[in-house]
Amino acid sequence: MGKIDPKVDEAIQTLNMGDGPTRRRLLQGTGLVSAAGAASALLAACTSSSSSSVAAANGKNPFPAVPNQNYYFVNHVTTNAFFTPTQYGLQDASALLGIPKPVWSGSTTSSVSEMISAINTGISAKAAGIATTVIDPHSFTTPVGNAMNAGIPVLSYNADGIYNHGIPDIGTNRLAYVGQALYLSGQAMGEQIKTLVPGGGEIAIFIATPGTGNIQPRYDGAVSVLGSSYKVTEVATGTVDSAELSAEKAFMLGHKSSLKGAFAVDSGSTANLAGALQGAGLTIPAGGFDTDPRTLNALKAGTIKFSIFQDPYLQGFLPTLYLYLYNLSGAQLAPPNTDTGLTVLTPSNVSQMLKASRYQGGSSAEAYIPRPSGAINQPMATTST
Repeated sequence: MGKIDPKVDEAIQTLNMGDGPTRRRLLQGTGLVSAAGAASALLAACTSSSSSSVAAANGKNPFPAVPNQNYYFVNHVTTNAFFTPTQYGLQDASALLGIPKPVWSGSTTSSVSEMISAINTGISAKAAGIATTVIDPHSFTTPVGNAMNAGIPVLSYNADGIYNHGIPDIGTNRLAYVGQALYLSGQAMGEQIKTLVPGGGEIAIFIATPGTGNIQPRYDGAVSVLGSSYKVTEVATGTVDSAELSAEKAFMLGHKSSLKGAFAVDSGSTANLAGALQGAGLTIPAGGFDTDPRTLNALKAGTIKFSIFQDPYLQGFLPTLYLYLYNLSGAQLAPPNTDTGLTVLTPSNVSQMLKASRYQGGSSAEAYIPRPSGAINQPMATTST
């Protein structure tokens, strides 16, 4: 096998989350931007030598040939717009590496049985690797274990089990997790709520599917930092967009005189906040998660005050790279736990995110997007992992 560029290994180490980001930095809303930077370093490493540069210019993978590069991504809501950039990310990584586009499968409604069936399909097909969301800490123990026992590396992305009173219950022997630190992101939301609704009062936190590992930890994290002065109601909204809007509006109308704030822990529920507030005739603090176009427009208008971003593009791009490098290196390059970020978007900093792009899912165009000019405003780092 040819020599692997040392920059690849360096970038992998940069991405290693180790024991997790410090709570202080996450609650500041800075996230671990090193994930994106190190991903860029991986791209640079692929074309760093003169021979690699020529190969890249010719559209060829500069690495040695690796047998069986058929990867499977298993998802809990395969058609949800939130994961559009995730699919672009895995497509772009596979194109960069010159390997087949990973299979995208799973469930459209968070059905665990359908997800397990998709994992079993990958095992039967002798996949080179599987990346899956783990929305339940116990149901995935056996299928993930079966894949690993069959010699198929497994990563989790976006969701990695559940938290019980702040203690992680991962439930699988996956190699690594690529995604947001969900419980800490919920605590960050809790801090935002305390700022927007000082002194307490009745608030609603809308959640698509209570109990699932991709969003329940956020709710639990938020509640953990809210004191007894807050009366918090967890309101299920479901996975159908129109139903989410109806559920939110109905709750708001029923609590119109007492409700002090409306918040959400998933993309769809957050995206429907502005419409529900308008329909209920309410003007109260609101905020949530992710970058649905409706959420971004509501941020721009000031209807909602914050949304916490987790970079779904990297949740497709990085697992593909990690699985590829694991196979390429004879398992010498072990995938690291990687926090894809915790960035608090507000009306004052949302403008750059309003540009439709492949990286946010608003456009399929493969395009270079110039970054904002001037100083890069970043607080002093508080952790090196």
